[in-house]
Amino acid sequence: MQFLFSDHLLDTDRRELSRDQVPVAVEPQVFDLVVHLMRNRDRVVTKDELIDKIWLGRSVSESTLTSRINAARRAIGDSGASQALIRTVARKGFRFVGDVEMRKGQASPAEPAGQAREAPAALPLPDRPAIAVLPFTNMSGDREQDYFSDGISEDIITALSKLRWFFVIARNSSFVYKGRAVHIGEIARELGVRYVVEGSVRRSGDRVRISAQLNDATTGSHLWAERYDRSIADVFAVQDEITDAIVAAIEPQLYAAESFRAQQKPPGSLDAWDLVMRALSHYWRITRGDNVVAQQLLEKAIAIDPAYGKALGLLATSHMFGAHMGWAAMAATLPVAERAAFAAVEADRDDAWAHHGLGYTYLFRRRFDDAIAAFELALRLNPNFAMTHAFYGVTLCYAGRWQDGDAAARRALRLSPRDPFSAIYCGVAAYAQFIGHRYEEAIQFARESLRQRSDFVGAHRALTAAAGMLGNRELAASALEGLRRAQPNVSLAWITSELPMQRAEDREHYLEGLRRAGLQ
Repeated sequence: MQFLFSDHLLDTDRRELSRDQVPVAVEPQVFDLVVHLMRNRDRVVTKDELIDKIWLGRSVSESTLTSRINAARRAIGDSGASQALIRTVARKGFRFVGDVEMRKGQASPAEPAGQAREAPAALPLPDRPAIAVLPFTNMSGDREQDYFSDGISEDIITALSKLRWFFVIARNSSFVYKGRAVHIGEIARELGVRYVVEGSVRRSGDRVRISAQLNDATTGSHLWAERYDRSIADVFAVQDEITDAIVAAIEPQLYAAESFRAQQKPPGSLDAWDLVMRALSHYWRITRGDNVVAQQLLEKAIAIDPAYGKALGLLATSHMFGAHMGWAAMAATLPVAERAAFAAVEADRDDAWAHHGLGYTYLFRRRFDDAIAAFELALRLNPNFAMTHAFYGVTLCYAGRWQDGDAAARRALRLSPRDPFSAIYCGVAAYAQFIGHRYEEAIQFARESLRQRSDFVGAHRALTAAAGMLGNRELAASALEGLRRAQPNVSLAWITSELPMQRAEDREHYLEGLRRAGLQ
């Protein structure tokens, strides 16, 4: 069916909106909202009805509904001030009030008259999470700016392709939807994907606003959304920065979604991938008990697939992290972690997780150059791996390069500020600030880390040492109490023997801060 109104044509069969025969970019959800209002223009459509029809009854905030109504108005040349087409009826809902002419849709030139277009057959989902990145919508009103919005989408596709455990749809397949208003569910069915990334770019003068969201097409839910406002001094630098931020944010969200999906499966049906996703969800909780559960799940995954590089790399990391936190004996842990790390690299030399695990074991072997090289290789394989940036940062700090370590920690935070592991990133930044004798800044980062994860041992250590060096007795006493709760076995002797500080002056500086706080 086609609806003609004002100078617009809305075609529900092709799911296209145009103005004066020029296609208008409109998000699928907004398109559905306009269609529903237009089809029911003889009455007021309540907010509850819109939520039921457009969001399928899911919980939707007032601001989300308002933003979609505003987007619908913009798409059809209306505004909240004029309300010439979509009118808000106070305390009741919305109504389409424009004059509309209806006519049956016409067959496209490629389709013979009277012959219905057959929908493409649904593709089966791959055995790994599949994701499509749709071309970002250019909202600037200048078609010459398409290169910028297209460039963002293409770069995201390229970067996501480095996450080897995800199946990413090629650019030529996802870009067939450029300029078309197609429902995400239909796109997912045609491409055989579970996840869809979509977004928009609005450029005005020397400013650009980029919005992006990650959707689970099988449930219709939004997993993640963010907006980025930037000044364009160097268009390509901005494009790279936004791409990095989006990809780094998407990766943990995909793992979290897959973990939730694995939680819904019966235990007997779990494959190696499901077990690794469950393990990740426990590892991210940063507790002694969860770390043990993560290791048990990873062992089960490796029993199913002995050459699973990601599982082996995460197992090595989990073991080393437990020893680093003081939850396990370092002497007994190192050989176990080392075997898993070497097996991970041997199984899959192109997996970033494998080299991450190897770098962590090298660090506690005091092989600093090898540890740095392993982390750098992991980052070449996946430049947006926020967790590796942070662990690379702590390695640089232990090697005496605190400024570089601080930069790496801040990059992890900038790449993935809502990461499940962001408490770790703040803890690394706190330690870097302490090594640099910037105690107030160290306390600030440590407190932020503990706000996110109150029992994170690394942040307790940095907070205690910084308070000790500042001579803040009250803070030092409370920080030491918190440290002892988080790590009952902590002592100056443990710090001396277990933490791999390359420079004697850095070790003595750290010990002095803890000593002044009252640790013995």
